[in-house]
Amino acid sequence: MERRRELAAKIQPFDSFWEAPDDIERGYERFGRLYRHNYLKHLPEDRDARILCVSCGPGYLVQLLRDEGYRCVRGIDSMAEKVRYATGRGLDCEVAYAFDYLESASESFDVIFCEQELNHLTREEILDFLALCRLRLAPGGTLVCWALNGANPITGAEALAQNFDHFNTFTEYSMRQLLAHAGFREVDVFGIDIYVYYANPLNYVAMGVAGALSLLFRACYILYGKKTRIFTKKLAAVARVGDV
Repeated sequence: MERRRELAAKIQPFDSFWEAPDDIERGYERFGRLYRHNYLKHLPEDRDARILCVSCGPGYLVQLLRDEGYRCVRGIDSMAEKVRYATGRGLDCEVAYAFDYLESASESFDVIFCEQELNHLTREEILDFLALCRLRLAPGGTLVCWALNGANPITGAEALAQNFDHFNTFTEYSMRQLLAHAGFREVDVFGIDIYVYYANPLNYVAMGVAGALSLLFRACYILYGKKTRIFTKKLAAVARVGDV
C-alpha cells in the first residue's frame, strides 16, 4: 500500500496508535477503562451511530464500543500487524492511511474519533486533517480528538521534547481556538483523567496530589493574569459540525 500523502512524523506516524503496551491483550482492559471513563459520555446514545476510529491500533476503542452495543464502528490504522490483531478478534478494522482514507471515503460518519494525539501532526497538517474530518462528518456529527497539554508546568515542556515526532502542544484555549477556526462548534475541552484504575490504592494518593498541584498551578496562573483551568497531562476536545 502506497501512501499518497507523506506526513512529517516518521518514527511514530500520526495514523497508527502508539500507546499500546507490550502486552497487547492486556491493553483491551486498560484502554477500555480509560476510554469508558473519559469519552463514552460524549458519544451519541444511538447505538446505530456510524463511528470511525482513526489510528485504531489493535482496536481498543472499537472493542469497547462494540461491547457497549454500538453496531456500526470501523477502525483504520496504517500498521498492518496492529490491524491483524484487531481483525483476529473479529473487529471491523482495516489497513489505511488516515489522510488518504478520509480523502477518498464515499460515506459519512456520525463520529470521528482520533486515537492518536494531534501533536503528531504539524500545524498545517492539523488544519488539513480537521478539514477532512468536517468533510466526512454527517450534519450534526461529532469529532473527538486529544493532545498533549502544554499548560502543565511539570509535563508540558518535557512532553514536547521527549518525542522527536511531537511538533506542538495545546492548552484549553488553543484547542478551542483551533477547532473554531476549523469550522467546528459546541467545542468542549476537558482534561483526561488517567487515574481510573481504582483497584490500585496508590491511584487515590496520586489523584489527591494531582488535584492539589492543579489548585497550585491555577493560583499561579491567576497571579499572571491567565485563566487557564486544565492542567492534566493530556487534554481532549469534543466538537460538532453544523446541522446543515
